[in-house]
Amino acid sequence: MSFNTFGKLFRFTTWGESHGPAIGCVVDGCPPNINIKEQDIQLELNKRRPGQSKFTTQRKEDDKVNILSGVFEGKTTGTPISMIIYNKDMRSRDYESIKNKFRPGHADYTYFKKYGIRDYKGGGRQSARETASRVAAGAIAKKVLENKIGKKYKVVGAVTQLGILGCDVKKWNDKFISKNPFFCPDNSILKLWEKYLLSIRKAGSSCGAIIEVRAKGVPIGLGAPIYSKLDMDLAAAMMSINAVKGVNIGSGISSAQLTGEQNSDEISQIGKKTKFNSNNAGGILGGISSGQNIIVSFAVKPTSSILSSRKTIDKFGKNTSISVKGRHDPCVGIRAVPIGEAMMHCVLLDHYLMNKAQCNS
Repeated sequence: MSFNTFGKLFRFTTWGESHGPAIGCVVDGCPPNINIKEQDIQLELNKRRPGQSKFTTQRKEDDKVNILSGVFEGKTTGTPISMIIYNKDMRSRDYESIKNKFRPGHADYTYFKKYGIRDYKGGGRQSARETASRVAAGAIAKKVLENKIGKKYKVVGAVTQLGILGCDVKKWNDKFISKNPFFCPDNSILKLWEKYLLSIRKAGSSCGAIIEVRAKGVPIGLGAPIYSKLDMDLAAAMMSINAVKGVNIGSGISSAQLTGEQNSDEISQIGKKTKFNSNNAGGILGGISSGQNIIVSFAVKPTSSILSSRKTIDKFGKNTSISVKGRHDPCVGIRAVPIGEAMMHCVLLDHYLMNKAQCNS
Protein backbone atom coordinates (compact mmCIF):
# COMPACT_ATOMS: atom_id res chain seq x y z
CA MET A 1 0.00 0.00 0.00
CA SER A 2 1.47 3.34 -1.07
CA PHE A 3 0.71 6.94 -0.09
CA ASN A 4 1.06 6.81 3.69
CA THR A 5 2.84 10.16 3.84
CA PHE A 6 1.21 13.59 4.15
CA GLY A 7 2.68 17.05 3.58
CA LYS A 8 5.37 18.82 1.52
CA LEU A 9 7.98 20.41 3.82
CA PHE A 10 6.44 19.32 7.12
CA ARG A 11 5.69 15.66 6.44
CA PHE A 12 4.52 12.71 8.46
CA THR A 13 4.20 9.02 7.63
CA THR A 14 1.82 6.84 9.65
CA TRP A 15 2.08 3.08 10.06
CA GLY A 16 0.39 0.19 11.84
CA GLU A 17 -2.97 -1.57 12.04
CA SER A 18 -5.91 -1.38 14.43
CA HIS A 19 -5.31 -4.80 16.01
CA GLY A 20 -1.55 -5.00 15.42
CA PRO A 21 0.97 -4.64 18.26
CA ALA A 22 1.38 -0.89 17.75
CA ILE A 23 0.73 2.14 15.58
CA GLY A 24 2.89 5.19 15.11
CA CYS A 25 4.29 7.86 12.85
CA VAL A 26 7.50 9.44 11.67
CA VAL A 27 7.57 13.25 11.39
CA ASP A 28 10.07 14.79 8.98
CA GLY A 29 10.79 18.47 8.39
CA CYS A 30 10.28 19.69 11.94
CA PRO A 31 12.54 22.69 12.69
CA PRO A 32 15.21 22.22 15.37
CA ASN A 33 15.26 23.68 18.88
CA ILE A 34 11.51 23.46 19.51
CA ASN A 35 10.64 22.47 23.08
CA ILE A 36 8.78 19.15 22.91
CA LYS A 37 7.81 16.75 25.69
CA GLU A 38 5.85 13.52 25.44
CA GLN A 39 3.26 15.19 27.66
CA ASP A 40 2.64 17.86 24.99
CA ILE A 41 1.68 15.11 22.57
CA GLN A 42 -0.22 13.12 25.19
CA LEU A 43 -2.51 16.07 25.94
CA GLU A 44 -3.74 16.03 22.34
CA LEU A 45 -4.00 12.24 22.17
CA ASN A 46 -6.15 12.23 25.29
CA LYS A 47 -8.79 14.24 23.44
CA ARG A 48 -9.41 11.46 20.88
CA ARG A 49 -8.74 8.50 23.17
CA PRO A 50 -11.54 5.88 23.05
CA GLY A 51 -13.60 4.73 26.01
CA GLN A 52 -13.88 8.09 27.79
CA SER A 53 -17.69 8.28 27.86
CA LYS A 54 -20.82 6.24 27.13
CA PHE A 55 -21.15 8.11 23.84
CA THR A 56 -18.03 6.58 22.22
CA THR A 57 -16.55 3.13 21.67
CA GLN A 58 -15.77 1.29 24.90
CA ARG A 59 -12.41 0.04 23.66
CA LYS A 60 -9.96 0.97 26.42
CA GLU A 61 -6.69 2.38 25.13
CA ASP A 62 -4.48 4.76 27.09
CA ASP A 63 -2.82 5.81 23.80
CA LYS A 64 0.44 6.43 25.64
CA VAL A 65 3.00 7.84 23.21
CA ASN A 66 6.73 7.19 23.30
CA ILE A 67 9.19 9.37 21.36
CA LEU A 68 11.93 7.19 19.90
CA SER A 69 14.03 9.75 18.01
CA GLY A 70 14.43 13.35 16.93
CA VAL A 71 14.28 14.93 20.41
CA PHE A 72 17.34 15.54 22.59
CA GLU A 73 17.20 17.05 26.08
CA GLY A 74 13.63 18.24 25.46
CA LYS A 75 14.32 19.96 22.13
CA THR A 76 13.80 18.85 18.54
CA THR A 77 17.04 18.19 16.67
CA GLY A 78 15.72 18.71 13.13
CA THR A 79 16.00 14.98 12.41
CA PRO A 80 13.02 12.62 11.95
CA ILE A 81 10.82 12.31 15.03
CA SER A 82 9.60 8.75 15.43
CA MET A 83 6.70 8.00 17.79
CA ILE A 84 5.03 4.75 18.81
CA ILE A 85 1.71 3.97 20.51
CA TYR A 86 1.16 0.38 21.64
CA ASN A 87 -2.26 -1.24 21.18
CA LYS A 88 -3.49 -2.93 24.34
CA ASP A 89 -7.24 -3.61 24.20
CA MET A 90 -7.92 -5.54 21.00
CA ARG A 91 -10.81 -8.03 20.81
CA SER A 92 -10.18 -9.64 17.46
CA ARG A 93 -12.71 -12.40 18.19
CA ASP A 94 -15.48 -9.85 17.63
CA TYR A 95 -14.63 -9.92 13.92
CA GLU A 96 -14.43 -13.70 13.39
CA SER A 97 -18.09 -14.03 12.41
CA ILE A 98 -17.84 -11.34 9.72
CA LYS A 99 -14.33 -11.91 8.40
CA ASN A 100 -15.62 -13.06 4.99
CA LYS A 101 -18.37 -10.44 4.73
CA PHE A 102 -18.23 -6.83 3.55
CA ARG A 103 -19.81 -4.17 5.77
CA PRO A 104 -22.08 -1.92 3.65
CA GLY A 105 -20.80 1.65 3.69
CA HIS A 106 -17.35 0.48 4.80
CA ALA A 107 -14.08 0.17 2.88
CA ASP A 108 -14.02 -3.65 3.29
CA TYR A 109 -15.22 -4.24 -0.29
CA THR A 110 -12.89 -1.81 -2.07
CA TYR A 111 -9.81 -2.86 -0.04
CA PHE A 112 -10.37 -6.51 -0.89
CA LYS A 113 -11.03 -5.80 -4.56
CA LYS A 114 -7.93 -3.59 -4.84
CA TYR A 115 -5.39 -5.63 -2.86
CA GLY A 116 -6.86 -9.14 -2.87
CA ILE A 117 -6.31 -9.33 0.88
CA ARG A 118 -7.53 -7.38 3.91
CA ASP A 119 -6.99 -7.37 7.64
CA TYR A 120 -10.54 -7.90 8.92
CA LYS A 121 -9.51 -7.55 12.58
CA GLY A 122 -10.74 -4.10 13.51
CA GLY A 123 -10.43 -2.99 9.91
CA GLY A 124 -6.63 -3.15 9.90
CA ARG A 125 -5.16 -0.14 8.14
CA GLN A 126 -8.58 1.26 7.17
CA SER A 127 -9.53 1.67 10.83
CA ALA A 128 -9.89 5.11 12.41
CA ARG A 129 -7.29 3.85 14.89
CA GLU A 130 -4.74 5.22 12.40
CA THR A 131 -5.80 8.75 13.26
CA ALA A 132 -4.07 8.62 16.66
CA SER A 133 -0.81 8.87 14.72
CA ARG A 134 -2.07 12.00 12.94
CA VAL A 135 -2.95 13.60 16.26
CA ALA A 136 0.59 12.94 17.49
CA ALA A 137 2.00 14.64 14.38
CA GLY A 138 -0.44 17.52 14.80
CA ALA A 139 0.71 18.06 18.38
CA ILE A 140 4.25 18.64 17.10
CA ALA A 141 3.03 21.03 14.39
CA LYS A 142 1.05 22.92 17.03
CA LYS A 143 4.15 23.40 19.21
CA VAL A 144 6.16 24.70 16.25
CA LEU A 145 3.47 27.20 15.21
CA GLU A 146 3.04 28.44 18.79
CA ASN A 147 6.79 28.97 18.88
CA LYS A 148 6.94 30.80 15.54
CA ILE A 149 3.67 32.79 15.62
CA GLY A 150 3.17 33.23 19.35
CA LYS A 151 0.30 32.96 21.82
CA LYS A 152 -2.20 34.53 19.42
CA TYR A 153 -2.15 31.30 17.38
CA LYS A 154 -4.95 28.93 18.38
CA VAL A 155 -6.96 26.15 16.73
CA VAL A 156 -10.31 25.05 18.16
CA GLY A 157 -12.66 22.41 16.76
CA ALA A 158 -16.22 21.51 17.73
CA VAL A 159 -19.14 19.33 16.68
CA THR A 160 -21.76 21.71 15.26
CA GLN A 161 -24.28 19.09 14.14
CA LEU A 162 -25.06 15.65 15.55
CA GLY A 163 -27.18 13.63 13.15
CA ILE A 164 -30.29 15.70 12.43
CA LEU A 165 -29.66 18.09 15.33
CA GLY A 166 -27.63 21.24 14.71
CA CYS A 167 -26.47 23.79 17.26
CA ASP A 168 -26.35 27.58 17.33
CA VAL A 169 -22.78 28.51 16.31
CA LYS A 170 -23.49 32.07 17.46
CA LYS A 171 -23.36 30.62 20.99
CA TRP A 172 -19.88 29.15 20.33
CA ASN A 173 -17.95 28.92 23.61
CA ASP A 174 -14.33 27.73 23.43
CA LYS A 175 -14.20 26.86 27.14
CA PHE A 176 -17.42 24.83 27.05
CA ILE A 177 -16.15 22.66 24.17
CA SER A 178 -13.47 21.07 26.34
CA LYS A 179 -15.87 20.44 29.22
CA ASN A 180 -18.37 18.10 27.53
CA PRO A 181 -17.99 14.68 25.83
CA PHE A 182 -19.51 15.89 22.55
CA PHE A 183 -17.05 18.75 21.91
CA CYS A 184 -20.25 20.81 21.68
CA PRO A 185 -19.82 24.62 21.54
CA ASP A 186 -23.45 25.41 22.49
CA ASN A 187 -24.56 24.64 26.04
CA SER A 188 -28.27 24.99 25.19
CA ILE A 189 -28.35 21.90 22.91
CA LEU A 190 -26.25 19.48 24.98
CA LYS A 191 -29.07 17.67 26.85
CA LEU A 192 -30.97 17.08 23.63
CA TRP A 193 -27.83 15.66 21.98
CA GLU A 194 -27.33 13.29 24.92
CA LYS A 195 -30.89 11.97 24.66
CA TYR A 196 -30.66 11.66 20.88
CA LEU A 197 -27.36 9.75 20.77
CA LEU A 198 -28.37 7.39 23.56
CA SER A 199 -31.49 6.48 21.56
CA ILE A 200 -29.32 5.90 18.48
CA ARG A 201 -26.99 3.62 20.45
CA LYS A 202 -29.87 1.73 22.08
CA ALA A 203 -31.32 1.04 18.61
CA GLY A 204 -27.98 -0.47 17.53
CA SER A 205 -27.60 2.23 14.88
CA SER A 206 -25.31 5.22 14.30
CA CYS A 207 -25.42 8.82 13.10
CA GLY A 208 -23.15 11.29 11.34
CA ALA A 209 -21.87 14.69 12.39
CA ILE A 210 -20.49 18.00 11.17
CA ILE A 211 -17.27 19.29 12.69
CA GLU A 212 -16.05 22.87 12.42
CA VAL A 213 -12.41 23.82 12.99
CA ARG A 214 -11.34 27.43 13.53
CA ALA A 215 -7.76 28.69 13.35
CA LYS A 216 -7.03 32.08 14.92
CA GLY A 217 -3.89 34.22 14.63
CA VAL A 218 -2.86 32.83 11.24
CA PRO A 219 -0.61 35.33 9.39
CA ILE A 220 -1.51 36.77 6.00
CA GLY A 221 0.10 35.15 2.98
CA LEU A 222 0.05 31.39 3.59
CA GLY A 223 -0.77 29.43 0.46
CA ALA A 224 -0.01 29.62 -3.26
CA PRO A 225 -2.59 30.81 -5.80
CA ILE A 226 -2.72 27.85 -8.20
CA TYR A 227 -1.68 24.29 -7.36
CA SER A 228 -1.01 24.63 -3.64
CA LYS A 229 -3.91 26.77 -2.49
CA LEU A 230 -4.27 26.78 1.28
CA ASP A 231 -7.95 25.85 1.04
CA MET A 232 -7.15 23.10 -1.46
CA ASP A 233 -4.66 21.50 0.91
CA LEU A 234 -6.98 21.93 3.91
CA ALA A 235 -9.81 20.27 1.99
CA ALA A 236 -7.54 17.38 1.03
CA ALA A 237 -6.35 17.04 4.63
CA MET A 238 -9.87 16.85 6.04
CA MET A 239 -11.07 14.52 3.27
CA SER A 240 -8.22 12.16 4.15
CA ILE A 241 -9.75 11.57 7.59
CA ASN A 242 -11.70 8.32 7.88
CA ALA A 243 -15.45 8.61 7.14
CA VAL A 244 -15.31 12.24 5.94
CA LYS A 245 -17.59 12.77 2.93
CA GLY A 246 -17.60 16.54 2.42
CA VAL A 247 -15.62 19.71 3.27
CA ASN A 248 -16.58 23.39 3.37
CA ILE A 249 -14.24 26.38 3.55
CA GLY A 250 -16.12 29.29 5.13
CA SER A 251 -19.62 29.38 3.65
CA GLY A 252 -18.60 26.57 1.33
CA ILE A 253 -21.46 24.98 -0.61
CA SER A 254 -23.90 27.43 0.96
CA SER A 255 -22.19 30.28 -0.91
CA ALA A 256 -23.97 29.07 -4.08
CA GLN A 257 -27.21 30.34 -2.54
CA LEU A 258 -25.85 33.84 -1.84
CA THR A 259 -25.84 36.90 -4.06
CA GLY A 260 -22.61 38.70 -4.84
CA GLU A 261 -23.55 41.39 -2.32
CA GLN A 262 -24.25 38.84 0.41
CA ASN A 263 -21.13 36.79 -0.24
CA SER A 264 -18.62 39.64 -0.51
CA ASP A 265 -16.67 40.22 2.68
CA GLU A 266 -16.50 44.03 2.64
CA ILE A 267 -13.18 45.55 3.68
CA SER A 268 -12.41 48.78 5.51
CA GLN A 269 -9.33 50.39 7.01
CA ILE A 270 -9.37 51.60 10.62
CA GLY A 271 -6.08 53.27 11.40
CA LYS A 272 -3.40 50.69 10.67
CA LYS A 273 -5.82 47.77 10.91
CA THR A 274 -7.74 46.18 8.06
CA LYS A 275 -11.24 45.05 8.94
CA PHE A 276 -13.47 42.52 7.15
CA ASN A 277 -17.19 42.92 7.85
CA SER A 278 -17.84 39.17 7.39
CA ASN A 279 -15.94 35.97 6.70
CA ASN A 280 -17.76 33.96 4.04
CA ALA A 281 -14.36 33.19 2.50
CA GLY A 282 -13.30 31.33 5.64
CA GLY A 283 -10.10 33.36 5.95
CA ILE A 284 -8.75 32.37 2.53
CA LEU A 285 -8.85 34.44 -0.70
CA GLY A 286 -7.41 33.09 -3.94
CA GLY A 287 -5.84 30.22 -2.04
CA ILE A 288 -3.96 32.61 0.31
CA SER A 289 -4.71 33.35 3.96
CA SER A 290 -6.21 36.81 4.55
CA GLY A 291 -5.39 37.17 8.24
CA GLN A 292 -8.97 36.39 9.29
CA ASN A 293 -9.90 33.27 11.20
CA ILE A 294 -9.60 30.21 8.96
CA ILE A 295 -12.84 28.25 9.17
CA VAL A 296 -13.16 24.70 7.83
CA SER A 297 -16.08 22.34 8.37
CA PHE A 298 -16.46 18.72 7.32
CA ALA A 299 -19.16 16.06 7.34
CA VAL A 300 -18.56 12.64 8.85
CA LYS A 301 -20.82 9.78 7.77
CA PRO A 302 -22.54 7.41 10.24
CA THR A 303 -20.41 4.56 11.58
CA SER A 304 -20.71 1.60 9.19
CA SER A 305 -20.41 -1.07 11.92
CA ILE A 306 -23.97 -1.32 13.28
CA LEU A 307 -26.09 -4.01 15.00
CA SER A 308 -28.96 -3.64 12.54
CA SER A 309 -29.00 -6.44 9.97
CA ARG A 310 -28.07 -5.26 6.46
CA LYS A 311 -27.88 -7.02 3.09
CA THR A 312 -24.39 -7.59 1.69
CA ILE A 313 -22.17 -10.09 -0.11
CA ASP A 314 -19.22 -12.16 1.05
CA LYS A 315 -15.77 -12.42 -0.55
CA PHE A 316 -16.97 -15.40 -2.57
CA GLY A 317 -19.65 -13.29 -4.26
CA LYS A 318 -22.62 -14.79 -2.46
CA ASN A 319 -25.55 -12.79 -1.14
CA THR A 320 -25.82 -12.72 2.64
CA SER A 321 -26.64 -10.42 5.56
CA ILE A 322 -24.51 -8.85 8.26
CA SER A 323 -24.92 -7.55 11.80
CA VAL A 324 -21.80 -6.15 13.44
CA LYS A 325 -21.27 -6.76 17.15
CA GLY A 326 -18.43 -5.36 19.22
CA ARG A 327 -17.36 -1.95 20.46
CA HIS A 328 -18.07 0.83 17.98
CA ASP A 329 -18.77 4.56 18.13
CA PRO A 330 -22.47 5.39 17.67
CA CYS A 331 -21.11 8.63 16.17
CA VAL A 332 -17.51 8.47 15.01
CA GLY A 333 -17.68 12.21 14.29
CA ILE A 334 -17.31 13.09 17.97
CA ARG A 335 -13.73 11.83 18.15
CA ALA A 336 -12.96 13.42 14.78
CA VAL A 337 -12.68 16.86 16.41
CA PRO A 338 -9.05 16.53 17.65
CA ILE A 339 -8.18 14.83 14.34
CA GLY A 340 -9.49 17.85 12.40
CA GLU A 341 -7.51 20.15 14.70
CA ALA A 342 -4.36 18.09 14.12
CA MET A 343 -4.72 18.20 10.33
CA MET A 344 -5.28 21.97 10.50
CA HIS A 345 -2.03 22.36 12.47
CA CYS A 346 -0.10 20.20 10.00
CA VAL A 347 -1.33 22.03 6.89
CA LEU A 348 -0.75 25.46 8.41
CA LEU A 349 2.80 24.59 9.47
CA ASP A 350 3.54 23.12 6.05
CA HIS A 351 2.41 26.37 4.40
CA TYR A 352 4.15 28.51 7.01
CA LEU A 353 7.45 26.81 6.15
CA MET A 354 6.84 27.12 2.40
CA ASN A 355 6.02 30.82 2.78
CA LYS A 356 9.15 31.33 4.86
CA ALA A 357 11.24 29.67 2.16
CA GLN A 358 9.78 31.72 -0.70
CA CYS A 359 9.07 35.11 0.85
CA ASN A 360 11.26 35.03 3.97
CA SER A 361 8.26 36.18 5.99
